[in-house]
Amino acid sequence: MNYSTLVQAIKDYTDNTESTFVSNIDNFIGQAERRILLDVDLPVFHKNVSGTMASSVTYLTKPTDFLTAFSLAIIDSDNVYTYLLPKDVSFMREFSPDTDTTGVPRYYGHFSEDSFILSPIPNANFTTELHYKYAPAQISSSNTTTWIGDNADTALLYGCLIEAYTFMKGEADLLGLYTARYDSALSSLRKLGELDDRRDLYRNGNPFIMQQAASK
Repeated sequence: MNYSTLVQAIKDYTDNTESTFVSNIDNFIGQAERRILLDVDLPVFHKNVSGTMASSVTYLTKPTDFLTAFSLAIIDSDNVYTYLLPKDVSFMREFSPDTDTTGVPRYYGHFSEDSFILSPIPNANFTTELHYKYAPAQISSSNTTTWIGDNADTALLYGCLIEAYTFMKGEADLLGLYTARYDSALSSLRKLGELDDRRDLYRNGNPFIMQQAASK
């Protein structure tokens, strides 16, 4: 489902082309995409990026498309990975209360929307690798096709209708129907994500073939 098809579907389902409603359609789409990204974990939205911890700087900037972290590692000159342990900010302050004390970082935490906090404070410029879940660019008039639009179109459509009908203060029974359709589509999407993330035909076999063999 591309952008123009989605926008037209929202208008058709809601039977609403009022100017204020139409001007908010991009907001409905953005909210629906965000809902999908937070409701289900899909490997296609996992990313690895390299970076650098600056010496004597306790913060590390997050990528602009960051949603949540899976791991943060320091890579030494021999390409050996050392993974930092996630902790909260209060632990960091307690573990390393003296800001003049530096060392090889052992812990990281979410300090703000834009940065991690590290402890101890780095004593050198360390190469890092962050594995994280990212927010893709929203489907829009300038970005007419996306993975979600192509592969999760049912969840996207009903997610948009939930936001649109909430905006319209529509009837509860129809909003409930849209929510149920969204949940059903999300369930199928979640199964796809779990299979992509955890299954391997070499190690686990084809689930369909194994099921057929077990039934004989």
